[in-house]
Amino acid sequence: MARVVSVSLGTSKRDKIHDCEILGTQFRIERRGTDGDKAKFKSLVEELDGHVDAIGVGGADIWLVTEKKKYPVKEVLELIKGVKTTPVVDGSGLKHTLERATIETLQSDGTVDFSQERVLLVSAVDRFGMAQALDKVCPNVTYGDFLFGLGLPIPIRKYSTVSRLADFLLPIVTCCPLSWFYPMGEKQEERKPKCKKEFDWATMIAGDWHYIRRYAPDQMPGKTILTQTLRSADLEWLKVTGARQAITTTPVMAGETFATNVMEGVLLTLIGKPQADVMEQDYLEMLAQLSWKPNVIPL
Repeated sequence: MARVVSVSLGTSKRDKIHDCEILGTQFRIERRGTDGDKAKFKSLVEELDGHVDAIGVGGADIWLVTEKKKYPVKEVLELIKGVKTTPVVDGSGLKHTLERATIETLQSDGTVDFSQERVLLVSAVDRFGMAQALDKVCPNVTYGDFLFGLGLPIPIRKYSTVSRLADFLLPIVTCCPLSWFYPMGEKQEERKPKCKKEFDWATMIAGDWHYIRRYAPDQMPGKTILTQTLRSADLEWLKVTGARQAITTTPVMAGETFATNVMEGVLLTLIGKPQADVMEQDYLEMLAQLSWKPNVIPL
């Protein structure tokens, strides 16, 4: 049985173990939260090294990416440097392929006409494939990297501006503590609504679910939420807000959806190549075998 474990800096309340068969391979997929305890995170990934097929990093990014370059998040690299054998993934391999393909598929099959949407992408630097695809098909996008990542009241209206600013700021940002920019542990359960004007302006809210849930207003009538995996409690909360529909990017496998880092670990295991040799096309071919398409959930 192949085994993929996602070790998260987020809350342990979302932990689960799921056994399933994917493309003829038996998998045990686990999610283990460390409640923001970095020492526990480091110990756990080192304990798993050599005993599982892939380790996913949850609640954090190893890399932040722009059009020109990818920047290592120093604190996360320090936490995983003790892993010597098992591939470690954060979902970035899929964020370039799966999430870009999500936008293209939704547009081409008529599920969403992005020319008519106003999209608030809560963060572009950790959703670079989605950001670049939106830039091509949607004339009205607000990028929330300053609003939600840095806490500055500066909405960005062009992806080219995000890219220029990121190339200037990310070498600094990636050297700072991760907790300055992203909720960890129990903080992922807290709600701190802000930037209501930007949420009200948008017809679609896209990007990282923890950012969306943390900062969204209590009411989002008629809006579409485009994000990664959602659990039943998340969907129930969205119903209360009045949101119209949710669209998730990760495939439904054996009745479950999984976080992007988990999906990358599963696909890497199925591809069977050394991590350094895996190309974008490998992920796309494997997604095609899974008959992947965005999962549209009416609310």
